[in-house]
Amino acid sequence: MSTNENPQNLEETLEVSSNIIEKKQNWAGFVETTVVNFFVECKLEKLNIEDGKGNKAKLMRQKDDTIKVEYTSTTTL
Repeated sequence: MSTNENPQNLEETLEVSSNIIEKKQNWAGFVETTVVNFFVECKLEKLNIEDGKGNKAKLMRQKDDTIKVEYTSTTTL
């Protein structure tokens, strides 16, 4: 194994890790902004969404009118 292979593999690994983190943040960001805004504007009590790729979110209006948000994301490596 040459010394040039290690940094390239490390760079590729870091790039893949960055992409995974970005996708998770994109889902969380989407849920916490666009979906919450829709939930509030439509005065919904409950909402479940799924993107077909393993990412899911559930929103529920609490008794004190706050919004509880639960979301998951799935990553395939």
